[in-house]
Amino acid sequence: MIDISENITTIEPKKSLFDLKLKEIWAYRDLLFLFVKRDITVIYKQTIFGPLWFIIQPLITTIMFLVVFNGIAGISTDGIPPIVFYLAGITIWNYFAESLRLTSDTFVKNTAIFGKVYFPRVIMPISVVISTLVKFIIQFCLFLIVYLFYFFTTETLSPNITLFLIPAYIIIIGFLTLGFGLAISAITTKYRDLTFLVQFGIQLWMYATPVIYPVSKIPEQYQVYVMLNPVAPIVEAFKYAFTGSGSFLPGALLYSATFAILFFVFSLAIFNRTEKSFMDTV
Repeated sequence: MIDISENITTIEPKKSLFDLKLKEIWAYRDLLFLFVKRDITVIYKQTIFGPLWFIIQPLITTIMFLVVFNGIAGISTDGIPPIVFYLAGITIWNYFAESLRLTSDTFVKNTAIFGKVYFPRVIMPISVVISTLVKFIIQFCLFLIVYLFYFFTTETLSPNITLFLIPAYIIIIGFLTLGFGLAISAITTKYRDLTFLVQFGIQLWMYATPVIYPVSKIPEQYQVYVMLNPVAPIVEAFKYAFTGSGSFLPGALLYSATFAILFFVFSLAIFNRTEKSFMDTV
């Protein structure tokens, strides 16, 4: 008689809401990288410029900011070349905004796949954060080219040792993205209207973050409220690392990191709970 018990895989619901199942994700790493590749190639597969859009988009946005906020509105950039100031903010902000937009509808967008085959569902939002990191690296290289030009042709830029903290900033942004993305994706399985508000909310969030203006231009009594936005200290510190202008606040950065981790754990619990019954909802 043939014993087939060793070839049977039992799939059970997660026993813990906070169980990330890292071993299981590692076991599905090939699938994770496949999703990352898909996320990078599919979006621009049938476009004329292809991956060049990774560069064109921040350039167009920077030019628009130069014309509207620096030229017409006359918003100061604290003596920093405006194109460097805006491109620095756009580069780090785009990573957060793009990742959040793509992770916020994880369940709804992948209903067909989730209903046919099992794999750790959290792989989907993780793949998005990784794929947008590739876009960030490309845009970061563009920023470095512009930055180095102004660094060698002007005397207004003062890079400092906090440059070594850039990887930490990216990790914090990644956890923030996963936190908000997991929470929104879980809620949108029941309340589809929220999907239409996400893009609008991200745009408003940008104006609440010091992307197009320095924190120093905000009245001092209101600056603490701006820094309650967990993305704000990261954007400000990112600019400070390259320009020496702005503020580097260890306490605010610690707040952002703590908020990112705690909110990620909270959102993971919501995501895991929704995962068990989302097919009945959608």
